[in-house]
Parts: sequence; structure tokens; C-alpha cells
Amino acid sequence: MTVTVHIDLGYEFEVKAAYDEVFAVLSDVPRSVSHFPKVDKLTRLEEGVYQWEMQKVGTAQVNIQTVYACRYTSDPAKGTVKWTPVKGVGNAQVGGSWKITDHRGKSTKLVLKTEGTVDVPVPALMKLVVEPIVAAEFEKLVEKYIANLVKTFGGEV
Repeated sequence: MTVTVHIDLGYEFEVKAAYDEVFAVLSDVPRSVSHFPKVDKLTRLEEGVYQWEMQKVGTAQVNIQTVYACRYTSDPAKGTVKWTPVKGVGNAQVGGSWKITDHRGKSTKLVLKTEGTVDVPVPALMKLVVEPIVAAEFEKLVEKYIANLVKTFGGEV
């Protein structure tokens, strides 16, 4: 059986770096993903489409590897970087966006929204145990990603 875990996260913070620097990093998918922990492999499938393969988690006997693909678009005039799930790739569907706003030329405000589903092959009896663990692990990874970006951008304001 497969348990589907839904994830819905949102973060808002401000960094010391200039808008152009922040947008350059976040709109460059491989550069942005290099800040994300536990990525085993990022593969460009076509222009603007990337497949993520996360490191396996669990034990040697029981483990899960999350794999998914997203189509990325960015708009410097609107200050957005968006990603939408590519159906039929892997065991997860993930989408989201960055909203990047210049703050009087002194700092840059960032709003991250991401949501998706991860299909975990476990017995139905494990559903109540697996859902919070998978959701918490995803949240920890996103928070480490943000911390890595904040460090790259010279800290929070």
C-alpha cells in the first residue's frame, strides 16, 4: 500500500543582499538547489525542467527515496520564481514559488511557498506514524535550505 503525505509550507524573511543578487541565485535552478540539503542528484530533463532525486532515508531494509520533477519559470520584472509539478515522474508532486521584493535598495524580502504530495510505500497501519515523520523531515530540509541561502546572502535583516 502507498500512503500519500501532503506538505504545505510557507516562509517569509528578509536578507541583507541586493535584489539582483538574490534573484540571480534563486532563478538559477542548479545554483539554488545547491543550497538544498540531501539532494543526491539534480538532472535537467529539458529547458526549465529538472528532476530531483533526494538521498535515501531509512535503514538498509526499509528506505524511501523521493524523486520528482518540476517546471521552473522566472520573471525578474515581477520578482517571481515558480515551479510546477511534472506529472508521471517519481513518487512526489511538488510546486511552489519565491516572491522576491527589493526593500529600499538595502535588503531583499523573500516569501517562499511550497506544497506537494509524497507517496510512501508502507502498510496502511503505518500511516499515522509515517505522515508526521515525512512532513517533519521535509520541513527540516526546507528550513536548512533557507538557512543556507540566508548565509549566502549575508544574513537576515
